[in-house]
Amino acid sequence: MAKQFHPHALVIPCPYQGHINPAIHLSLKLASKGFIITFINTQFIHSQITKAHSPSSSEPGPESGLENIFSKACESGLDIRYLTISDGFPLEFDRNMNSLPFLEGLINGFSNHVDKLVGELVKEDCIDPINCLIADTFLVWPSTIAKKYEVLHVSFFTEPALVFALYYHLDLLEENGHSGSHENRQDIVDYIPGVKSIKSSDLPSLFQNSVVHQLIYKAFQDVRKADIIIANTVQELELETIISIQENHKFYAIGPIVSANFTELTISSSLWSEHDCTQWLDAKPRGSVLYVSFGSVALVNKEDILELAHGLMLSEVNFIWVFRFNFLGQDENDILPIGYKEKVKNRGLIVPWCNQTRVISHSAVGGFLSHCGWNSVVESIWCGVPLICSPLVTDQRANRKLVVYDWKVGINLRDEESITREEVCDKIKYLMNEETSSNLRKNVAQVKETFHNTLATNGSSNVNFNKFVEELKMKISLA
Repeated sequence: MAKQFHPHALVIPCPYQGHINPAIHLSLKLASKGFIITFINTQFIHSQITKAHSPSSSEPGPESGLENIFSKACESGLDIRYLTISDGFPLEFDRNMNSLPFLEGLINGFSNHVDKLVGELVKEDCIDPINCLIADTFLVWPSTIAKKYEVLHVSFFTEPALVFALYYHLDLLEENGHSGSHENRQDIVDYIPGVKSIKSSDLPSLFQNSVVHQLIYKAFQDVRKADIIIANTVQELELETIISIQENHKFYAIGPIVSANFTELTISSSLWSEHDCTQWLDAKPRGSVLYVSFGSVALVNKEDILELAHGLMLSEVNFIWVFRFNFLGQDENDILPIGYKEKVKNRGLIVPWCNQTRVISHSAVGGFLSHCGWNSVVESIWCGVPLICSPLVTDQRANRKLVVYDWKVGINLRDEESITREEVCDKIKYLMNEETSSNLRKNVAQVKETFHNTLATNGSSNVNFNKFVEELKMKISLA
């Protein structure tokens, strides 16, 4: 009997926490459809995961010799292989403190390591040959490698279609003088195809940075050559923008990309040891806790941290605050006011890192003060938790537009470069009061329902995912 054909996809995420998690979920979904997956992490990312889940961490995890983060998924019958490669920097290199040199390395050198690995895999794997490369859109070289080894190129965009459209039309933003700083501008941008209008203050902030500008420009030149583009968004919520993109590309909205029950995710992916907040949350009334987190990468200035600390204290609400050690881009231990932890100890839990989905899915959590990273937005809506938006960099301002002005599932905190403790306090009280935030809670419940429905059997994202799989298989068979 002839062996059943299983397409073999090489999956390469951008080496950041917010990109790795969606790539893991995507890999699980494809493997459940019969794909063989070879998942590529950098050696640095793998070392961080291993450290975070070693026995010395605050929660039990795999042994420090963890070889395949998908081992439990493989035990269930999925064929997911796991490899690591160098990102071009020594393991001890501080990628957070040296974020721009690291980005330059991803643009100019990382592809050499990927090229070498793909070449070896193509040469060695004659039984299950690689058929396609599924790479993060923010990597600038996938189409070149896919063409060299004659495999299909699927570009995976981990953010909303609005951000894709803005990046895709960077040339229009430059022509109209909207590619620099937008802090003090209030004019309306209404010339981007598929985007009815957006305030200049809601445009991504990164265009003023030359290295990031270079990355975006090159990445969105490369994505034009992809055979298929998939995105972590929902068709019903960004229909006009998606239709516009589809005029030029095979583009499938397959989000929200989450596991069937992500609160029980068995894949080790966190880059830091996770503090268990469950017992603390169990002791709090339903909907009484505000969760505060600014993600895994973004840097926050000291003045904002102090104003936020005072605002949380003045609000008198219960809160969990994820206080990363490298908030300022350096290891500074004494950022908070003297005696702060003692003053808030009965209602505030300050932790270096935690399992975010486990926290916000807890019934005690009633709000999320967020930097508006896309994963945080998706997870908060999935759990029906309204947001206070304090965007810092990159796509976060455009994400805020969707959250606050389009879907009306959150309120805005940051209009200016700085925030004040009084504003923080007022916004927290507004959100955490069920009467004043009743409309927000109705809206987030409706969008949550849309999120969940879209993954049902006849839901748009499930249908789109199946169409994507069938088209990919057809293209592979014709290659």
